[in-house]
Amino acid sequence: MVKIYTVNSCPYCLKTKKFLASKGVEFEELDIEKDPAAREACKKLTGMDWAVPVTTIDNEHYVIDYDKEALEKLLCL
Repeated sequence: MVKIYTVNSCPYCLKTKKFLASKGVEFEELDIEKDPAAREACKKLTGMDWAVPVTTIDNEHYVIDYDKEALEKLLCL
């Protein structure tokens, strides 16, 4: 399961979501501004407060920010 932790005002979150959609990757978006549980899960995963976007597979491996090459590697694209 691919998840992306985001905030509404983040342009890199939007770029990451568009990239994933363009590759046909289904994902669950979790807004860490509106969802305290998502914020805590993201912090537990990365060890950082308010790091977005964070794209993860099964909450183990993740990419912070919009990094096309790292996302392709993470998702085996």
